[in-house]
Amino acid sequence: MNRKIQLFTAICIILLASCADKEKNSHEIWKNEILETEQNFTAMAGDEGIRKAFLTYAAEDAVMMRNDKLIIGKENFHEYFGNQASEDNDQSLTWKPDFVDVADSGDLGYTYGHYTFSYTDSSGARIEKTGVFHTVWKRQADGTWRFVWD
Repeated sequence: MNRKIQLFTAICIILLASCADKEKNSHEIWKNEILETEQNFTAMAGDEGIRKAFLTYAAEDAVMMRNDKLIIGKENFHEYFGNQASEDNDQSLTWKPDFVDVADSGDLGYTYGHYTFSYTDSSGARIEKTGVFHTVWKRQADGTWRFVWD
């Protein structure tokens, strides 16, 4: 009887350890998915324009805070970006996450880091603004990550 208890205990320990490893591996996989999404997002902003990148990577119910105002919903992003200066004034936006984490459930994550926004103003001067960004990511039904807060 004692031997059966020892065997049962050993099996339980092995199973728990394997579950913990699987959870840790999943967590790292999810973090890497978010980092890859961030990389694709910033690449699209550089290659195809800021407007297209934000509209592509936003969830339908996403929220952005710009100039101390909330822009709620992807539908309103179209209006916001439509009111911005056109992409032909040599705008660029680059960023890189310094940190990423994801919920144990694998459906919500966040990143933060530094960004640089630069453009040429009407006098031809190059203006560069830097700051810190914080983005909240949500896994969509199709498995992709889209931002819900930026």
